[in-house]
Amino acid sequence: MMSHALLQAWDKTWPRQGGNRAILQASDRQACTFRELERRASDWLAGHSPSAARSLGGLSVVFAAPNGIGWFEIFLGLMRAGAVAIPLDAAEPPAAQRGLAESLRAGFWWDGSRLVALTRSHRYRDPEVCLVKLTSGSTGRPRPLAFTAAQMLADARQVTTTMGIGQRDLNYALIPLGHSYGLGNLTIPLVANGVPLVCGGAALPHAIARDFMQWHPTVFPGVPAVWRALASAGVERASLASLRMAISGGAPLAPEVAREFAERFGLRLHNFYGSSETGGIAFDRTGDATVFGGVGPALRGVRVTRGLGKRIRVCSAAVFTHANRRRRSRFGCWMPPDLVTVDSRGMLRLTGRRGRTVKITGRRVSLGEIESRLRTLSGVREAWVDIGPGARPALGAALATDRPVSELRAELLADTASWKVPKKWLVMPALPLTGRGKVDTRALAARLFC
Repeated sequence: MMSHALLQAWDKTWPRQGGNRAILQASDRQACTFRELERRASDWLAGHSPSAARSLGGLSVVFAAPNGIGWFEIFLGLMRAGAVAIPLDAAEPPAAQRGLAESLRAGFWWDGSRLVALTRSHRYRDPEVCLVKLTSGSTGRPRPLAFTAAQMLADARQVTTTMGIGQRDLNYALIPLGHSYGLGNLTIPLVANGVPLVCGGAALPHAIARDFMQWHPTVFPGVPAVWRALASAGVERASLASLRMAISGGAPLAPEVAREFAERFGLRLHNFYGSSETGGIAFDRTGDATVFGGVGPALRGVRVTRGLGKRIRVCSAAVFTHANRRRRSRFGCWMPPDLVTVDSRGMLRLTGRRGRTVKITGRRVSLGEIESRLRTLSGVREAWVDIGPGARPALGAALATDRPVSELRAELLADTASWKVPKKWLVMPALPLTGRGKVDTRALAARLFC
């Protein structure tokens, strides 16, 4: 079987890195070298029936595993067999995993101990297709995006070259390895470039501090909730002394949090912006834009141009092209649903999201615009805005802040039209999050509009 580009890259990485450390598991201090990781992946594949292993080529395999050595065993084993990996959240219940695998017409589902063959499977004809990302988009239903090995490599290359990440770094892995953010910043850099990682024990401030004191990671791609927790917890500044680059992605970061973190730890946060369809798009190299709510200029190798309305068109070798009508030669082009402004220096700033415009008392209101304005209020760490159900829907806002609603409303009214000011308010120390580190909008809607 002919190997694709990502497997070829791994077959250069593991012999070259050999006995060097590849993965550390902070929870149990288990470590694995690159050579050992290759052996374990081969053993995982050999542990299945010969007929199942032989039939994997071109078929997709759904699996869920926590960050760690075991995740890479499965991922690399599937690559070796020529299968197409579909990683899920580790917290996904087994019944939901199987149901999703069947709806995606996967060939197999890994149930934690064996490969379960499924009927009505779809086989990918392109041998370069190696992975399927799942994104819910605006529908709430998983939408599969098929990526080639070359596209996954391009995303990781654009990320690592822009951020200056190399083999001397140690990545700290809290974000899921199978999410688009984790694939581009953690998984593929290890496979193709030999960048080692330590899998964090728990997403709690003091647990993170202990991991840093023990293992000394240098690069930490995290989500806003983690940076907010670290900035407000009683974590010693010296505990993160090894960290040279703190990256925030996956959701908008409030400028207030960026400033609090910089003041507490003497280290700038760097906003990172991307999407499942495109991989990484923009990165704030200096951290200057982040403290004012910007997301920085495009990554190296990524071209951003103005699209329709306030949207942008993203073109690069990492953008998916399978059934993508915006394909341009070997580059794919995609217009994310986010509303983005681009200044004369090429700096990007998120201002909202397409499809989140509603009518209130006959006037059009951009929910994303109001969220962005709320995040600029002093003391506001995060914001979410929506309208309630019913014939006369009310505008509501949920804020992560310690300030009283009366002060927030007065400050907002100083420069915002009254019909854009929320009528319902919910304030709390932190907004609830999903397993992907994004705001749990269902939970907030249930509380805000009950």
